[in-house]
Parts: sequence; structure tokens; C-alpha cells
Amino acid sequence: MLLIVNAGSSSLKLAVCDGADVVAREMVEDIGPTGPTAPLEWALLRSGVPVSALTAAAHRVVHGGATLTATCRVTPEVLARIEACVPLAPLHNPQNIKGIRTVAKLLPELPQYACFDTAFHATNPAVATTYALPLDDRERGIRRYGFHGISYAALVRILAARGPLPRRLLACHLGNGASLCAIVNGRSVATTMGYSPLDGLTMGTRAGSIDGNAVLRLVEVHGLERATGVLNRSSGLMGLGGSNNVPFLHETHRVGAKFALAHFAYWAVRHAGSMVAAMGGLDAVVFTGGIGENDRWMRKEIVSGLGYLGAVLDVEANRRHGANLHEAASRVAIWIVPADEERQIALEAQAVMAGEGA
Repeated sequence: MLLIVNAGSSSLKLAVCDGADVVAREMVEDIGPTGPTAPLEWALLRSGVPVSALTAAAHRVVHGGATLTATCRVTPEVLARIEACVPLAPLHNPQNIKGIRTVAKLLPELPQYACFDTAFHATNPAVATTYALPLDDRERGIRRYGFHGISYAALVRILAARGPLPRRLLACHLGNGASLCAIVNGRSVATTMGYSPLDGLTMGTRAGSIDGNAVLRLVEVHGLERATGVLNRSSGLMGLGGSNNVPFLHETHRVGAKFALAHFAYWAVRHAGSMVAAMGGLDAVVFTGGIGENDRWMRKEIVSGLGYLGAVLDVEANRRHGANLHEAASRVAIWIVPADEERQIALEAQAVMAGEGA
């Protein structure tokens, strides 16, 4: 029985896994300024799972930097390295650390493991991760890392279980945070997020890609703290359409709402072209995340925008007509895979535990 802790910048997700099965879930939407300490205790009590049944805890950690590239047991050294990554993810890593420390306080004998959102992208080549900056700045850790890695690892696992994995897979994690990933033979070769989760696609409240000089101008106008808030919490769909609630934007007649949705789709297609170029072609597209799974209009807009790549067919249509994706190179299959991060964290932690036992 594993306790899975996902302490975000403002919310806390908790799950309990019995092997690969999720047997309990709890979520606290607003964990407040003190972080996940009290909410974690409350959520654990609400789950109904006795703490005596737990064998370990596993945490989602957003940023592992350049050295923490695989799930591992939390030791004082590992915790120190996670803390060293706080400047790289100032909104998330501090909450992840608080989650680890809270579990250590509540259950001091319970082994803990960390699973990193950046780890899946450790296979990106240096040419994809390096910013064209002077050496001393690159040595400060300013490079592309990529995020949503746990989600991408989960969808690769799910697709591989269904049959042969497409060689060149465009993965679209579309939610309040959104990114794309180019996956070749199950390994990430490029992704749209960079040094932080701000880069890339238009998102719920994040601006996505923006010229560095525009950022400097925002800092000049607003100051550093306010500019940080504008880029991360007041931009994206929120900045364009007045809300980051996609169903609301579809239904409202508010000025800017339809443009915001069109902007989201347009930039997803633009960035998808970059991912396809990194792979040298495309065999399948997979959607995951809240928007990716539930917004048919958004999926249709993005798939339509990729029509120049050839015949884009729904995988269910392929099955109904007896077509074999791997026999027809011109066909690009479309899949929807529900996000499965908690189970992925549990499986990765269990694999490390099994290695320790061996």
C-alpha cells in the first residue's frame, strides 16, 4: 500500500495505491500559504486507509534538475538536491519538499520516494536542451528541462500495453498547464516546456512562449514580483478570455473568449510542427489531460491543423474498417489516454523498492 502525494503550488492530490490499483483519492483545492502540512493530515484521515497499512510514500516532484533523472528513495542528500532546484521551480518544489517533510513528521519510519516530472525528458539530446547562452550562465543550470514527464511516461506505458508502440508519437498534455512532447520509440526527444513550466503553449494562466525582451519590459513596467504573477497567473486563457475555465469559454459570449480558444489551438498546432520536425515525421497523436481528454472541439481544431501531414484518422475508425496503423504509413492515428500519474508514480516507486529488496 503506497501513499501517493502530489503537492502542487496551490492544491494537494493524494492517492493510495494497492499495487497498481488506486484504492482511494483525496484532493484539497486550496492548501493555503502554509503548504500541504495540515491538509495532508486531513486528506489522509478522510481516505479511510489506516496508516498502519502503508508500506511507503511516493511524491511527485516537479523539478529534479540535471542530476535527479530517475525515481529514487528520499535521503538527506536527495532532499538537499531537490532543495537546490527550488530556484528552477519556485512555485512547486517548495510545496513538494513540504509534502515530504510532513509525511516524515507524521510517519517517521515510512520510506519515501521521489518521482520527477523532468526525468522523462532526460533523453533529450543536448542540442534540444541547450540555450545559446554564454558558458557561465549555462553552468548556472539555465537550460531546457521539460515537464509533465510523469504523465508522458504513463501514456507510453498504457499505449505499449495495447500493442506495438508507434515509432513517432506526438503526445499532447493539455490542461491548465499544457505541453507537447515528441516521443520516438518510447523516449522523449523534444518538448515544448523549457527552463520552467512557463514556456511553450498558451495555457490556462501562463503566457507560454514569449520574447525575452518582452519579459524584461514587463519587469521594467511592473517590477519582478508583479511581472512573475502576470506571466504565470494572469496570462494565457485568463489574460485573453477572462477565464481559464475552458467549458465556460465555449459557452460565454464574453469578449475575447472565442479568440482565447482559437489562440490555444493555433499555438498547439504551431508547436506541434516543431515536435514533428524533431521526430522527422509522425505516426500517431495522443491526447491526455483535462482539455485533451474532454474537449472534442479543441482536439478537432488541433487535428485539423495537422491535416497537412497526411490523412489523420481516428483510431476507432481505423479499427472499424479493419485498417492496420502499422501497414499504412500515410495514416496518423488519434488516441485519447486518460491521465494516470498516480499509478505511474506507484509503479516507478515499486520498481525502486524491488531493486532495493534484491
